[in-house]
Amino acid sequence: MAEIGVIGGSGFYSFLSGARPVELDTPFGRPSEPPVIGEVNGREVAFIPRHGADHRFPPHQVNYRANLWALHHLGVRQVVAPCAVGSLKPELTPGTFVVPDQYVDRTWGREHTVYADGRPVVHVSPADPYCPTGRAVVLATGNQQGSGEGAVVDGGTMVVINGPRFSTRAESRWHAAQGWSVVGMTGAPETSIARELALCYTSIAVVTDHDAGIATGDGVTEAEVYAVFGRSIERLKELLAEVIGKLPKPDEDCQCRHSLDGTAAADLW
Repeated sequence: MAEIGVIGGSGFYSFLSGARPVELDTPFGRPSEPPVIGEVNGREVAFIPRHGADHRFPPHQVNYRANLWALHHLGVRQVVAPCAVGSLKPELTPGTFVVPDQYVDRTWGREHTVYADGRPVVHVSPADPYCPTGRAVVLATGNQQGSGEGAVVDGGTMVVINGPRFSTRAESRWHAAQGWSVVGMTGAPETSIARELALCYTSIAVVTDHDAGIATGDGVTEAEVYAVFGRSIERLKELLAEVIGKLPKPDEDCQCRHSLDGTAAADLW
């Protein structure tokens, strides 16, 4: 069993001490990889690489339901989910860590709910989709000075596109004109499914590039994204380790834990 879950890239395997895989199935099929449980900063942590260990699942084919159900089944109640994003604001430069407080879902064709396939229909509210406690811990732990390499920025809206392609310049300029901060491909439905399972969910969005409508030249490339994210991994691991040590204990209450109160799903899981 574990108390904290991390969903991230395969580079986080070495993050865990005494790591051991746990083979399990879920009502929604197999997770991206068997969860690996180990210790970080004195806490039991379960890790799942979102895209699989070999990055074989594109954003629109990740089994978000299985990944989150697996963490829930293992006892996880706090989930921290790093992801790579493009910046829609000139001041959010590559290497900045953004802790979003809202998202806009522009995906399609993904399984968006665990309440299907004969289960009771349940309506949860993601009005404030991210865990206030988890966000506060990340922000208190991070360096909130300006932006750039390793700086942690409070708030902003993440617009989630389907991928795996990047945005056109017109799409990017439209997103920026709405006042949105960053653009990613995995924040939905991951965030809302966590709420459907009454999990506390905190995103740490790593800016890897300026999106096409902000950038000059030929726009964003996959090589650029991977290079910046690779440089940010060690700083991200340091931040995560400190955050994990400060997250609430499993018996501490949070409003996210009450998202199913009074619904048909209150005792389902």
